[in-house]
Amino acid sequence: MNGTNDMSGVIENVLAGEDISQEDALQIYKKCDFHLIGQTANYLRKHTSGDIVTFVVDRNINYTNVCTSKCKFCAFYREEDSDEAYVLNTEELIFKVQEAVDLGATQILLQGGLHPRLPFEFYEDMLVTLKQRFPGVQLHALSPPEIAYIAKMNHCSIREVISRLHDAGLDSIPGGGAEILDDRVRSSISPDKVGWKTWRQVMITAHELDIPTTATMVFGHIETLSERIRHIIRIRDIQRKTGGFTAFIPWTFQEKNTALEGMFKLACGVDYLRTIAISRIILNNYIPNIQASWVTQGSKVAQLALCFGANDLGGTMIEENVVRAAGTVFHKISNKEIVHIVHKLGRQAARRDTLYKILQKYQ
Repeated sequence: MNGTNDMSGVIENVLAGEDISQEDALQIYKKCDFHLIGQTANYLRKHTSGDIVTFVVDRNINYTNVCTSKCKFCAFYREEDSDEAYVLNTEELIFKVQEAVDLGATQILLQGGLHPRLPFEFYEDMLVTLKQRFPGVQLHALSPPEIAYIAKMNHCSIREVISRLHDAGLDSIPGGGAEILDDRVRSSISPDKVGWKTWRQVMITAHELDIPTTATMVFGHIETLSERIRHIIRIRDIQRKTGGFTAFIPWTFQEKNTALEGMFKLACGVDYLRTIAISRIILNNYIPNIQASWVTQGSKVAQLALCFGANDLGGTMIEENVVRAAGTVFHKISNKEIVHIVHKLGRQAARRDTLYKILQKYQ
């Protein structure tokens, strides 16, 4: 195929386990035959993460939709004085978590917006209450922008905020708010949110405190392909320093009801699969778990992603609000459906916890 032969040496180095430069990664993405990039990523996945495909039973709870950031790519946030603005009270939170636990959830993803009037004690009390009531549930909570905002509003350091939240019951931190780790992009689509270096600072601080986190990327909007690749390289750089990321989760921008709707051509399924593949190729030596997004891509493309370097299908997501607000048709997925998707590939499915400990294998 055109452009494939001159990349053969780079591909051979990748298959031999060598790290790849940003420029070579960009050339692989742009020049390599679609099937070759998938085969390369699939080979690396098999030899690093094996053939088991994992998932977690979880619920995404947004404790508030009030947010001062007003990101252009977000359809979920509301102004504080909006009729649709809310902050969940203790009883509502407990009900939602109990409902999820009754359905087998072991993880609660707990995120909100940058609310200007919630005191530090609100977050501590929320975590303490849930941890005391549900000690066996992993509280995967509060993204880097939220943590940085709490620090700013309370005139304290990021380290102090994370330490206090951890003492209150926070177990791990989701990688939300990464979008694209480039300040040109961020200044355009999320000018009132933290810069990429602050996102990095939160993650490094969490890892120094032995708190695991995930890393994410929202792509397919105004970023260039070079900026997309550099995002993944920056995740790798952080992981080289700390080793604290448990997984990388790339997903495509959903445009409906956002300020960016209709402004550019959206990423297609091929773009998504190539991005999954290059994520595996760049991160394989450092982050073993690459997650496919059935929520944004649908089950068929997510299934294909398992042949392009992904080894994990994320959560069953008993509840999800953010991408649904952006027009994605959200259907809950059951353990049985995930197992079926995996078994059709001839692979084994396994239910895991947040830290990728296998809890149950499905034959």
